Amino acid sequence: MLVIFSNIWCVNFFILKLKNRGKETTINLVEKIDNLVTVKNILVSVSDKSGLDKFVPQLIKINPDLSILSTGGTFDYLRGILGTTASDRHLVQVSDYTGQPETQGGLVKTLDFKIYLGLLTETYNPSHQADLQRTNASAIDMVIVNFYPFSETITKPDVTPEMARGNIDIGGPCMLRASAKNYHRVSSIVDPMDYPQIIKELESTGGKTTLKTRFELMKKVFFHTSKYDSAIYDYLYRMSYKKIIDAYPVIV
Repeated sequence: MLVIFSNIWCVNFFILKLKNRGKETTINLVEKIDNLVTVKNILVSVSDKSGLDKFVPQLIKINPDLSILSTGGTFDYLRGILGTTASDRHLVQVSDYTGQPETQGGLVKTLDFKIYLGLLTETYNPSHQADLQRTNASAIDMVIVNFYPFSETITKPDVTPEMARGNIDIGGPCMLRASAKNYHRVSSIVDPMDYPQIIKELESTGGKTTLKTRFELMKKVFFHTSKYDSAIYDYLYRMSYKKIIDAYPVIV
């Protein structure tokens, strides 16, 4: 079971209520945040596994009590890297953590309240802490995610609209957007090229990420997700309805 992490000295927040077409929208606005955040619980779910064979063991070396949530093929890959003993100590299937099995084909794996509570929780918000305790959830300190290869798929000469549709990632962008929004506390990693620099920082800080790094990672996430969504739009914009009709042999 993952351990709820807590090392932030103080966070004050207040609630802003906005009127939107006659309805009130409540937003938590945080006033004080940490520079350094200890990385104890991470979530890993990637299509591009390059660099994980070095990165994850280095993370464990820095924090021998590290807990890793993972999914599907990524879980199997990490288990192969770490071996049985280390895997049993550090690695947890997302489905075991949430209590919900993955749907057929891995269509729904990480879209779960416990996951997003862990990503979005403000550690010193009493209501958030109560939700963590109520659901037996844990704050997630780092997210390592990249997306289904949509752009690579649509460049294939035999690509069909259905193949393209199947490679539109849902869970990955959702997790990254949530963790990037909460850069006050969470590190969101979308690019394997960032692994060495992150390890260097963790080694120099005793396993903690800095606000500057989390801020830079946040900007990179939103740039990446905007490019991903633009690629999907551009592909669909050029797609004729006739090609959609022709792609499906049975339309009832």
